[in-house]
Amino acid sequence: MAMQFYASPEQIMRDRSEHARKGISRGRSAVVLTYEGGVLFVAENLTSLRKVSEIYDRIGFAAVGRYNEFENLRRAGVRKADLDGYSYDRRDVTGRAIANAYAHALGAIFTEQVKAYEVEICVAEVGATAEADEIYRITYDGSVQDEPGVMAMGGQAEAISGALKEAHRADLSLGEAVRLAVKALGSVGGEGGQPRTLGAEQLEVAVLDRRRTGRTFRRIAGATLTALLTEEPPAAPATESPSEPPSEPPPAKEKQASPQSAGSDDLEILDDLGDAEQ
Repeated sequence: MAMQFYASPEQIMRDRSEHARKGISRGRSAVVLTYEGGVLFVAENLTSLRKVSEIYDRIGFAAVGRYNEFENLRRAGVRKADLDGYSYDRRDVTGRAIANAYAHALGAIFTEQVKAYEVEICVAEVGATAEADEIYRITYDGSVQDEPGVMAMGGQAEAISGALKEAHRADLSLGEAVRLAVKALGSVGGEGGQPRTLGAEQLEVAVLDRRRTGRTFRRIAGATLTALLTEEPPAAPATESPSEPPSEPPPAKEKQASPQSAGSDDLEILDDLGDAEQ
């Protein structure tokens, strides 16, 4: 009689976890963070397959891992949100409810199916105020975590998340938040540990804009994204340096400047100051 191979439940779960983590680590990273105008999504993506999408009016979705698996989850989330909004009220559709539904589905797949999903997803909801913004991380085994402020997903998420948390502020402008996210994504993966420079064509960027009514999700690409990446902080306004007194009185025989020429000099100084302020 052939011997039956036995594996303990703990070993099976460890093998599934290791398999899922390896699959996730092979993908490019994505980050989600709050800024003064809402929630920002930035993913390193060289293809036309979307990692960042809209779920409902004020809810966004981001994922890393196997595209076909997280795309199935995204579509299921959109259907659930639409059904709940139609059956009850649009205000009853919340990011927390969608995150819990994803956690339930991934947990069931992890424990009941032979193969776990190789995905890690984020559900974010923009609130009426910055304090009401919500970001949730849902992992391959159905675990759900509340991530206040910033989160990173992918193979080197820990290093990227550390770079984000060092410089993140709740009052960041959109341009500052985009440049911070891109800098954090480029801080890993370079040759010899050197940082990388990521261009607009390598990025997928979207926001949940707090100021918009109804559907708050919008994508940022093309010239708009390039302008945000290259935008420089405003320079400090120029100040007039105090005039130094003459070291010695002018000679008595020297001809005094006429009022017209003195007025011309004053006009030139005012013009220079006006140019500096502009």
